[in-house]
Amino acid sequence: MSLYHLQKFLYELNRDEAAQEKYRADLDALISEFELTTEESEALREGDIGLLYVLGVNGQILMHYAAFLGIEWFDYLDQMRAGIEQYGPVRAGVYAMTGGGESYTAEGKKQ
Repeated sequence: MSLYHLQKFLYELNRDEAAQEKYRADLDALISEFELTTEESEALREGDIGLLYVLGVNGQILMHYAAFLGIEWFDYLDQMRAGIEQYGPVRAGVYAMTGGGESYTAEGKKQ
């Protein structure tokens, strides 16, 4: 997995207007500038917040991408949860799940 390159793609997209313009004009050309797996590239093409989260993208970077896509805050949170349900536990990065996806908060245990 190329988590570094995936996060770099999103980081640059979040900060660089030229990258944002290229994203809108020719997403495949922008994607080709980064060493991404097929799964990562497809997640970007689909705007699949849940899969990107499960792949390990940092939430601070991912929330800006969600905003760029026009996704509201609570929908963003729901999409991350749905990603775990659909794709399994977070695989890499700082959010990698070590408890098998079980929540350790009182709120999470009620769900």
